[in-house]
Amino acid sequence: MKRRELFSSLTSSFKNKDEKREKVLRPPYFADENIFMNSCNECDGLCAKVCETNIIIIQEDKTPKLDFSNAGCTYCDKCAEACPSNALKLENKKNINTKITINILECLSWNQVMCFSCKDPCLDDAIDFLALFRPSINDSCTSCGYCIKSCPASAIKIGE
Repeated sequence: MKRRELFSSLTSSFKNKDEKREKVLRPPYFADENIFMNSCNECDGLCAKVCETNIIIIQEDKTPKLDFSNAGCTYCDKCAEACPSNALKLENKKNINTKITINILECLSWNQVMCFSCKDPCLDDAIDFLALFRPSINDSCTSCGYCIKSCPASAIKIGE
């Protein structure tokens, strides 16, 4: 067991149960969370089937959530177009409802290692560097998630 794993396991018992609860990220085409609970349970997960990057996962309650572990959202509109229940609509298109942050203690560039792994896949030029180091996320970020998978240190976080 690595030292980090040991300390994580020791501190996990002290964490509040609410802190352990994962925030569910929804596709960027919904207006109201309650619509998911009432409409998606009759659907066969069409939004997940048409997602070109395969980031939409259908949960046990049959509602969709986004998973950025392999890719990000291209905002292609296909999930909204395929939604038979109107839980996802094109007219509700907006940025994904979360904030992407960089943990400066874990980030290689913040620790004097030249790394542009997060900047390269960013389609919105939302990551700025001070000289060649110290990246920060600017207001252009759409929370698409492409930078998350590419970070070798797992320093890019959702909603922290």
